[in-house]
Amino acid sequence: MSVSDTEKDEIEKSSAPLMEHLIELRRRLIWSIGGFFVAFLVCFFFAKRLFNLLVIPFKWATQWAGLDPHKVELIYTAPQEFFFTQVKLAMFGGMVIAFPLIATQIYKFIAPGLYKNERNAFLPFLIASPILFLMGASLVYFFFTPMVMWFFLAMQQAGTNDQVQISLLPKVSEYLSLIMTLIFSFGLVFQLPVVTSLMTRVGMLSSKALVEKRRWAIVIAFVVAAVLTPPDPMSQIGLAIPTILLYEVAIWSARLIERSKERDRLAREKQDAAAEVAEKAADASSTQAPS
Repeated sequence: MSVSDTEKDEIEKSSAPLMEHLIELRRRLIWSIGGFFVAFLVCFFFAKRLFNLLVIPFKWATQWAGLDPHKVELIYTAPQEFFFTQVKLAMFGGMVIAFPLIATQIYKFIAPGLYKNERNAFLPFLIASPILFLMGASLVYFFFTPMVMWFFLAMQQAGTNDQVQISLLPKVSEYLSLIMTLIFSFGLVFQLPVVTSLMTRVGMLSSKALVEKRRWAIVIAFVVAAVLTPPDPMSQIGLAIPTILLYEVAIWSARLIERSKERDRLAREKQDAAAEVAEKAADASSTQAPS
């Protein structure tokens, strides 16, 4: 079956925008990967300083436990362990630092396909997402990590005639995995208002549905906390309670968005009604005018 010239023209016209989108996607990927690579190199160069910064909550925990914070000691049992720990820390820090750039590139890629009101609606959530993530990470750093480490330090046992001495000597890789898991878990949970607000704005969710599913949300919050956090009740409860509070914030945010959408709908109906009345008045005046 031969292809006509008209069909060939249609294929070429349809392939041109596709190639433009692919070129634009490649440009955005290059910027995102390049930004992450630069941030990774910077974090790897300062990896030891960053790790010492992450150990500060451990020192706070030793003070809470009545121990000397200057004697905090971490170990590594394999020659390459601390090196790969620094690489892992650099990757995590690079992703956190490069996230605003990556999110901006994603927004610039999808923005041309959105209406102006959709872009204006999406932009506040793009700004709120990293702010909420930093709030969750700060909560982990300043409160929950010291609390979790204090809980583990309390399990130490002093050596006497009847019992052996049991001391906590965390491995550098395990300590980093612990604090990274907590930061990622809390940062992810703190995105709940952003996700629910976006779903409410596009009509996929409503405040009524969120209220009806509140009991299930409480159960799921404790289940997710048990999966994402270490197996101790303090950190699990510490993640579940903020999740439930953020769910209530999500309900309040959904109600605000619904009220805003209702006001916009009424304003549009009023404008349409006024335009219809003006059009009828213009038609009536034109028909009554003398020929």
